[in-house]
Amino acid sequence: MTHDSGSVQAPHGTTIVSLVFDGGVVMAGDRRATMGNVIAQKDIQKVFEADSLSVVGIAGTAGIAVELVRLFQVELEHYEKIEGTQLSLEGKANRLSTLLRGNLGMAMQGLAVVPLLAGFDRAKQRGRIFSYDVTGGRYEEHDFYAVGSGSTFARGSLKKLFHIDANSDQAVRIALEALYDAADDDSATGGPDLTRRIFPVVAVVTDAGVTVMDEGVVATEAQRMVDERMQQPNGPRARIGDAANASGGQ
Repeated sequence: MTHDSGSVQAPHGTTIVSLVFDGGVVMAGDRRATMGNVIAQKDIQKVFEADSLSVVGIAGTAGIAVELVRLFQVELEHYEKIEGTQLSLEGKANRLSTLLRGNLGMAMQGLAVVPLLAGFDRAKQRGRIFSYDVTGGRYEEHDFYAVGSGSTFARGSLKKLFHIDANSDQAVRIALEALYDAADDDSATGGPDLTRRIFPVVAVVTDAGVTVMDEGVVATEAQRMVDERMQQPNGPRARIGDAANASGGQ
């Protein structure tokens, strides 16, 4: 589909959030794709397993983003088969940067892709997060980050709720709260759809590998969150003076 001006209008994926926790990293993405002011798809997948120790989330032009992720997955698998070992997390981040740079021409025409990479670095024994710009610029983020149309609201939520000593269950809940807050203020971000049973895709990465959470588990947590929001619509509050909160954040 095109506008009258001739520019391409294609479905866009929206909000991805990621945060580290004690022992790994969580990534979650909403399920809505938009095309202008229209909801193009209600259940698109935006978070993918890149390999056994990393995940990638996509925002931007959905079709190009999914193809870029598939190419990235194939390249990581090919490297592992040829070399007999996985590419380092730094190497994965650099390779994704190169793939993005190759899409720069299309990005300049409005078909931009903005991924988010997260994984467990066995050399450093911790979770790490990498963000990108459309030119392929690569930036390591500390503690948490979000990309997509609702990222401003999601990052504000993460800033208030993140604490450095969170466990994996707490980190998952914080990610879901951030997506809910993004959906609350950004029309292109979809909140949990309780009637259609459509919930965010959530992945947890630890030294043991990538776990994409079962939809039923995410549904239970999302229902609990929505029930609590019925009593407190703006969500949980940051605990002022909490030593754990004071030590974390960007």
